[in-house]
Amino acid sequence: MNTRPHGFAPADSRPAGEVYLENARFEFGRLRRLAEAAFAQVPDNAALHRRLAEDTNSIGILIRHLAGNLRSRWTDFLTTDGEKPDRNRESEFDPCDHLSREQLLAEWDAAFALAQQVMAELEPADLGRTVRIRGEAFLVQEAIQKVIVHLAYHTGQIVLLARANTPDWTSLSIPRGASPDFRRRYKQ
Repeated sequence: MNTRPHGFAPADSRPAGEVYLENARFEFGRLRRLAEAAFAQVPDNAALHRRLAEDTNSIGILIRHLAGNLRSRWTDFLTTDGEKPDRNRESEFDPCDHLSREQLLAEWDAAFALAQQVMAELEPADLGRTVRIRGEAFLVQEAIQKVIVHLAYHTGQIVLLARANTPDWTSLSIPRGASPDFRRRYKQ
C-alpha cells in the first residue's frame, strides 16, 4: 500500500486548504485501495456474503452501504443536502446474496468515481462553505472529514471480514514478525 503522497512540500509553504484537500484526496483513495485489496482476496461469492451472525453485516452489505452513502453525500455535494430523498439507507443493510461480486463492484466503482470527481473539483476556497447532511450544517472541510472517517470505519470492518473468510490471506500491511525488516529498510 502507498504511504504518503510523493512531493509534499512543507506545510508552511502552501496554503493550508490546498494541503488539506491533497491529503483528503490521498486518504480517500488509500482507503478505497485498502478495501479493494481486502475484498479482492475473498475467494468466492459465499465468503463475500457471509455474516458473523444474522444481525451483522457481510462484506457485500458494507460495499452496498458505502456505495449508497457516497452516492448520496457526493451527488450535488455543494448545493443539496447530503442525505438524498431517494436514498433508502435501510435497504443497504439487507442481505444481498443475490448480487454477484461484479454487480457489487459496479455500484462501488460508480460511487467512488462520483466522489473522486467532486473531490478533484473542490478548491481551497470551498472548504469554508456550508453544506448540509440530514439538515445539519457542516463546513465542507467537516463534511469531507465525516466521509473519510465513515469510510475508514467500514474499511476496517471489510478488512477484518475478508481476513476471517480467506484461508490464504496475504497481509495488507506489515506482516507479523516482519517489523524489524521493515524498520531496517525504512531507515535506508
